[in-house]
Amino acid sequence: MLTQINCFSISFLLFLIGMFGLFINQKNILVMLMSLEIMFLALSFNWILSSVYLDDVMGQIFALLILTVTAAESSIGLAILVVYYRIRSTVTVELMNLTKG
Repeated sequence: MLTQINCFSISFLLFLIGMFGLFINQKNILVMLMSLEIMFLALSFNWILSSVYLDDVMGQIFALLILTVTAAESSIGLAILVVYYRIRSTVTVELMNLTKG
């Protein structure tokens, strides 16, 4: 059975995996977006756990808002990435400053 400390440690571990993914891989923008999504997932998981243990609904509402904003950010980011891939045929971050308007 999962206790409160175990659940928060899982959330912290997910957040650390996302942070390491951002800092270690700085060349592929797709992996950076996925790492950012993992960090948001850990944050919403933390809100839900706090909501369950405190017997309050506000944490679940905040988690739902976080997941909504994350889905919108992900769809816009992937749309920009598809357009960038069609122009450059690569998704590396080094040449990303060439697309400034």
